[in-house]
Amino acid sequence: MLQHQVTTFIKQKAAVSGFSFCGISKAGQLDDEARHLELWLKQNRNGKMQYMENHFDNRIDPSKLVPGAKSVISLMYNYFTTTKQKDSSAAKISQYAYGEDYHDVIKNKLHAFIAELRNEIGDFHCRIFVDSAPVLEKAWAKKSGIGWQGKNTNIINPKAGSFFFLAEIICDLELEYDGPIKDYCGSCTACIDACPTDALHDPYFIDATKCISYLTIELKDEILPAEFKNKMDNWMFGCDVCQDVCPWNKFSKQHDEPKFNPSNDLINMNKNDWKEITEEIFNSLFKNSAIKRTKYRGLKRNIRFISNEY
Repeated sequence: MLQHQVTTFIKQKAAVSGFSFCGISKAGQLDDEARHLELWLKQNRNGKMQYMENHFDNRIDPSKLVPGAKSVISLMYNYFTTTKQKDSSAAKISQYAYGEDYHDVIKNKLHAFIAELRNEIGDFHCRIFVDSAPVLEKAWAKKSGIGWQGKNTNIINPKAGSFFFLAEIICDLELEYDGPIKDYCGSCTACIDACPTDALHDPYFIDATKCISYLTIELKDEILPAEFKNKMDNWMFGCDVCQDVCPWNKFSKQHDEPKFNPSNDLINMNKNDWKEITEEIFNSLFKNSAIKRTKYRGLKRNIRFISNEY
């Protein structure tokens, strides 16, 4: 197949595989992003996410991950839902974690996708990534034109908003390449104004140490910092505030992935149910969930904190 035909086939097959958007960029060292990341790390904006300091060269050069890499295929998979927790006063979960762990769901789809590509165009060398390796996925998504990086640092697609998981295929195929699109944030500061903990005080630059997602998931301290008392907006796992207020998410559409649907047991948990949750119920509710990352002890810590129990 010719280069154009292979590129077209990849994008068509991506859509059939359930991915909403697919863009392709030329593999190469990310010099500008490297400087940005280095500054971010020097300012300790990564907090206790020490893994962000590891494998710096791998993060900025895809050939370190896939020798002979020529292309980075960036993909977006929708997880937006209109389903909400029934008790509006209950501790809140970011909607990306409502269903099964996205890492597993999307990796399985990528493996099937790659198998179909190889069946059609022949063998090629590649690796797949779903938020699971030192890859600057937002930088590649931006370069591929599937969205721009907004002031809340999320990738925003002008047709469908930002409630998407990102995935990448780094491969040794030489393909036709897309380019970045315009930044349409304009003068809007909705996400900055709405952030409960002021993690977005600098546009396009997030202070992870103040981000509710970091505090409730990544930070493993026994007690959350007192400075965030009464600022957590009732979030016990993750946070959707900067996406909920983004005007571009008026274009978000309900996902069609059954594995991302929450169970009735989860949706129907009320405020007291969460406060009294046992480890047995936690293990049952979140058996195949990304929420396992906090462990029972971490979720209980978060619930106690937002409930002002210490």
